[in-house]
Amino acid sequence: MRYFFLVILLINSLAAFNVEMKSAEVANGKTLFLEFPEEKGITYLDVAFEKKKFKIFKNPVNEKKYYCLFPVSYYDKPSKKKIKVEYLNAAKKLQKEFSIQVIDAKYKKEKINVSSAKVNPRAPKVKKRISKEYNEAMKIYHSVSDKSYIKQKFILPLESNITSAFGTARVYNGSLKGYHSGTDFRAKMGTPIKAANDGKVALVKKRFYSGGTVLIDHGEGVYTCYFHMSKFNVKKGDFVKRGQILGLSGKSGRVTGPHLHFSARISGVQVDPLQLISLLNNDLLKGK
Repeated sequence: MRYFFLVILLINSLAAFNVEMKSAEVANGKTLFLEFPEEKGITYLDVAFEKKKFKIFKNPVNEKKYYCLFPVSYYDKPSKKKIKVEYLNAAKKLQKEFSIQVIDAKYKKEKINVSSAKVNPRAPKVKKRISKEYNEAMKIYHSVSDKSYIKQKFILPLESNITSAFGTARVYNGSLKGYHSGTDFRAKMGTPIKAANDGKVALVKKRFYSGGTVLIDHGEGVYTCYFHMSKFNVKKGDFVKRGQILGLSGKSGRVTGPHLHFSARISGVQVDPLQLISLLNNDLLKGK
C-alpha cells in the first residue's frame, strides 16, 4: 500500500500565505493533513472539495498554526482533484485553488459467513430500525463543533492483534456487501476497551449491525467509534479522558465472534482510523 508521507510541499497563495502538506497524493479512504501559518489580515474559512466543505481550525496545541483534515472517501476513484482554500483578506472573500492526486489504496477482499438474517434482513420492523439507527449516527457524524477536546496524542483502544484491516472488501455469504469500515482487534469477551483520546460521548446504544456501540466526539468533526461491546461504563453526554474504560468487548451485532471494531469519521466521512491517528499524532500533535 502506498502512503503519502513524502516531502513537504509549499503551495504559494496570492495572499502571501502557504498551505503546507507532506504530499499532494492521497489514497482513497485516507486523510490528508493541511496546515496554515497565522498571517496578519488573513482569516481562514474552509477547504472546498466538489460539493463538500471542510472547516479550517486553529491548531489545538499551537496557536500560531491552523489546520484542516481533508478526508478522501473510500469510494473516490483515482483521479486528479481540485480543492479550494477559502479565506478572508481585508474582509474580502477569496479562494486559492490547487490539485491533489487520489490514488487506489488497493484494498484486499475477505469472505465472511454469518446468519442470513444479518446480511439481508427482510422484516419491515428490522429495516425500519436499521434506517433509524443509520440516520441517527449520520446526524451525529455531521455535527462539527468549533471546540477541540484533543490536547495529547491518541492511543489505541486496546493492545491486541489486528484481525481485519480497514478497507477490506467484505463478501458476506458469497455476496459483496461493501467494505470494512474500521479496524478489528482480537478481544476475548469482557476485555476492557479504552477511549482513544479525550472527548464527549455522543452515543451509547445497542444497534442492529454494530451491536453495543459507543461514539466519541473529539471535537472539530473528529469521531472515534467502538462496536460490538457487551457492557457500557459510560453514558451519552459524559466527558471521557484518554485511556478511560468505556466498557467491555463482546460479540453483539453482525459478527462471527468476540472482537472490537474500531473506526473513525471526519465531518461524516469514514476514514482509516489507524492512518488518521498516525497523522494526528505526527503532524497535528507533534511535540506532545
